[in-house]
Amino acid sequence: MARIFCIPGIVFLFCALVLSFLASISLPYLPALDIVRVKFPTSALVADAITELRYGIWTVCSYDENESRTCLKTGYAYEMSVKSAASSQPVTIGKSWTRGLVVNPIATGVTLIALLLSLSQNMLVTLLASMASFLAGVLHLISFFIQIALFARIKDKMKSLDVEANTKPGPGFWLVFVSLILTFLAGCTVFFGRRRDQARTRGANLTPVTPSEKTGFFSRFRK
Repeated sequence: MARIFCIPGIVFLFCALVLSFLASISLPYLPALDIVRVKFPTSALVADAITELRYGIWTVCSYDENESRTCLKTGYAYEMSVKSAASSQPVTIGKSWTRGLVVNPIATGVTLIALLLSLSQNMLVTLLASMASFLAGVLHLISFFIQIALFARIKDKMKSLDVEANTKPGPGFWLVFVSLILTFLAGCTVFFGRRRDQARTRGANLTPVTPSEKTGFFSRFRK
């Protein structure tokens, strides 16, 4: 592959892999890399003295006034209900809204495959690397849309608690967004690098024609 395209493509895929992998670990192992955060004012605490909720890919964790963390042991497709003192009905984020978060770890695996394929100089393998990069980008795009839907759902539900909850995307949300951009950039650079190699190969295979004698109009009169 043309070196000017090869190295950036590999770097893009490596960075996307690292960011996507960290986002996939998420809660409860990396508390700082959650998808959605909900903070409650101290003057209007919800039930059980919860001051903050952090939604990750595998679970949701709650924090109290002392920054003590409690995480649900639910794993894939979890469900969380919370109730405030001002509201008689609890709000619940069901499994249907968290089940799709598993797409991000799948996208991470495809990104790893694309990175390994991009290390090869074989033309066919680089074509597969480009296709794998675009597939990883599509999966990251789907994962990002799922997280946007989860964020919108949580924000809408927390408004019904009447406690002025502040809902915002977490760091893991933005890591997935950056991974999405990097995988598409990598797919483009790998693809263009392959096209440039094809052009060079075709140019090298062409044999220049050097006529041994000029064949003009007056050459026919020469002896």
